Amino acid sequence: MTSRRGVLIALGAGALTAPLSSLAQPQGKVWRIGFLSTQRRPDSLDSAVYGAFQRGMRELGYVEGKNLVIEWRFADLKYESLPGLASELVLQKVAVILAEGTIATRAAQRATTTIPIVIGNSGDPVGSGFVQSLARPVGNITGLSNISPDISPKHLEMLLSIVPKLSRAAVLVNPNNASHVAIVESTSAAAQRVGVNILQVQAKTPPEIANAFSKIVQARAGAVIVARDPIFHQQRIQIAELASKHRLPSIAARWEFVTAGGLMSYGASSTDNYQRAATYVDKIFKGAKPGDLPIEQPTKFEMFINGKTAKALGLKIPQTLLTGADKVIE
Repeated sequence: MTSRRGVLIALGAGALTAPLSSLAQPQGKVWRIGFLSTQRRPDSLDSAVYGAFQRGMRELGYVEGKNLVIEWRFADLKYESLPGLASELVLQKVAVILAEGTIATRAAQRATTTIPIVIGNSGDPVGSGFVQSLARPVGNITGLSNISPDISPKHLEMLLSIVPKLSRAAVLVNPNNASHVAIVESTSAAAQRVGVNILQVQAKTPPEIANAFSKIVQARAGAVIVARDPIFHQQRIQIAELASKHRLPSIAARWEFVTAGGLMSYGASSTDNYQRAATYVDKIFKGAKPGDLPIEQPTKFEMFINGKTAKALGLKIPQTLLTGADKVIE
């Protein structure tokens, strides 16, 4: 999928350069990585975004079963199991832990202060308390941000281009996700400038998602912004169906939400982030300290639009959005 527009900003963190795969590691060395995720284990790791990390490692000369072992740990949406899974990885004496996002990173952070942790995706690494700064993380954590708080005003802007008379929008957040505080703040600030009221609704389980939509309908919100989060990604079909049932224009950060029936998406490419995460792991294997590796920000953004959903909701998508989209589902 192609990179899109400098809609937000030219984010200045320089990309980490990948070394030649022939220099990837000493002969005979077998590296062990721990992977910690809040989500369910997918049927095929290679077809999920996690496959991008595996491909990135292969391009750097690391082959599973030969000189690489990945210890996969999936919490199956059970947050209470994350501390135990993180502790398992520590006991396995992995060389690096790759954490899927904010909630998984929190569990890894609490489990170890010595094993390097690479963040695959986090909206606000500084605000979440993982690093001291993007340029100088310090400590044992580094990785990639998806800058969700910075993107959230763009979500509101896109909704307003379709529903110009929108007076109240809901933001669906997970109370367990520390980065969602910044998402609500940035969305509320943008909404105040254009005279839109923001309704914050919380959910962290499928039943709570259903209850959140009941609150959205009762409050007469005219659209819903879905904050980037593993539970919302896992339940994207449920969320898209609820939005359609209640005739609510919806937008999320990941394109999979649109293929599940949601109206629109705009956000950093998860696939690109996970592939770039391999470069961090490689550098750490070669002796770099995570605290010396700057947190990188996204270089690729994706916009998807579901024309079928728009038609079902009786909405007309502006040509500017259609032209700028990576894909329009008809």
